[in-house]
Amino acid sequence: MELKIRKSNEIYIIDVNGEMDLYNSYKLKELVMKMLEKKVVNFIINLEQVDYIDSSGIGALIYICSTIKKMNLKLSITNIHGSVKKVIELTKLMGYFPIANTVEEAISTFNQN
Repeated sequence: MELKIRKSNEIYIIDVNGEMDLYNSYKLKELVMKMLEKKVVNFIINLEQVDYIDSSGIGALIYICSTIKKMNLKLSITNIHGSVKKVIELTKLMGYFPIANTVEEAISTFNQN
């Protein structure tokens, strides 16, 4: 799994590339925690290049989501598709995660608030 960070104004976009599984989903958690220490307040996690997620990947997303919600910061998870979308639907987390179809849609939602 590869993580790339890009920035749109004050919004940090984390592009996740590869599989989010037991062996590497901790990397995303660690990255977000480091960004929180640096006072980042707007996060987009882009899953466009993720074709596989397991329970530890879901766990990492839940941890990130709950941490960011507790701190009253903004998060959006974008480009969920295929088997990743199925797993999130099966775990009944579609309503829990703040989901946008595209990065652009997430950015415009942030800019409205």
